Amino acid sequence: MKVEIVEFPPTRVAMISHFGPPEREHETARKLIAWKLQQGLRDPLQHRSYGVHHFDPAKPHEYPRRVDFCVSIDQAVAANAFDIVEALIPRQRCARCRDLGSRENNQAARHLAFEWLPGSGERASGAPLIFHYVNVGPTVLPHEAITDVYLPLA
Repeated sequence: MKVEIVEFPPTRVAMISHFGPPEREHETARKLIAWKLQQGLRDPLQHRSYGVHHFDPAKPHEYPRRVDFCVSIDQAVAANAFDIVEALIPRQRCARCRDLGSRENNQAARHLAFEWLPGSGERASGAPLIFHYVNVGPTVLPHEAITDVYLPLA
């Protein structure tokens, strides 16, 4: 897998946090999707979808587990019934790797943490992994999914 060192830009987002088992993440993500559609944020190039994963890649199923589901925005987030809040993914230097295929079994995160990082001369910053869901929507089949994974570096 190809790894690049990049500068992740500061990104203003609308966000909802999921706490708990991965099997229930879709329920939380659906709230963000409903809010996004209500706001008319349909262009995936202008309003990118992210998951900010607060977990140890060595123990992905350990609890408590938190994932912040986000969509990039250019407008303020008003009070709403979906529990969506405004947040900022900060600027940070990252290693980026692309995963192709089902989001159920992301290989790029494992590759960055366990294969690339130990021999890279770099150190992880301890900040959460950022997943950019490049293509999203009901017409994207699991084997067509593209996810860029960002590992923040110290």
